[in-house]
Amino acid sequence: MFDVSISSQLKDLVPDFKIGIIYYPSIVVGELPALIGERLPLYYESIHLSLTEHPVNEIPGVREWRHVFKKIGCDPSRYRPSQEALLRKIKKDGHPHFIQSAVDLLNFFSVQHSIPMGLYDAAHLENPIQIKIGTDADQYDGLNGRVMHMKDKLVSIDGCGAFGSPIVDSHRTCVTEKTTEALQIIYLRPSMAVNEAQQLIEKMADMFTQVHGGNHEWTLIR
Repeated sequence: MFDVSISSQLKDLVPDFKIGIIYYPSIVVGELPALIGERLPLYYESIHLSLTEHPVNEIPGVREWRHVFKKIGCDPSRYRPSQEALLRKIKKDGHPHFIQSAVDLLNFFSVQHSIPMGLYDAAHLENPIQIKIGTDADQYDGLNGRVMHMKDKLVSIDGCGAFGSPIVDSHRTCVTEKTTEALQIIYLRPSMAVNEAQQLIEKMADMFTQVHGGNHEWTLIR
């Protein structure tokens, strides 16, 4: 299991900040099982239809995470929390991009619970890991094709430097079909009760291992 912590500066600004951490030591990434793969488009279609009546920024999870971004000095209209970006894509296109089983399942979790999360190839991570507010020194090549400058944004750093955030993650630690061990970071809603957060983390971990095999270890950090 990785040594993960939340910076004191971040806790001062957002006292109820909490994250779920799940380590998957032995997984197989590929295509989603047919039963899930066939149902996901129908699920996203229902979300697409609901968003014609309910603006994305009025969804409680989106609204709460936009507020967190503002607290740490990050403009959520310029740098959107990842679940908001996913929901806006579904509103526009009817579904997110389908990539491979691990990312597709993570996107489903993020949309279902309206919270950001990231999944990282654990073979490319080095202890310790910290979730903090970025500085001028924190940057990486993002999966969006841009160099991400993380000053005043939520960022995850490991022994090699910055690698992820609830905005967009890095190429260095991205999960591919070659990934055999992974670390999931769940950016829980600060308002969520501890017992509810624990149940949610365990539910996600169980479903992920049902699809990808292996086992898991999880913890709530706050």
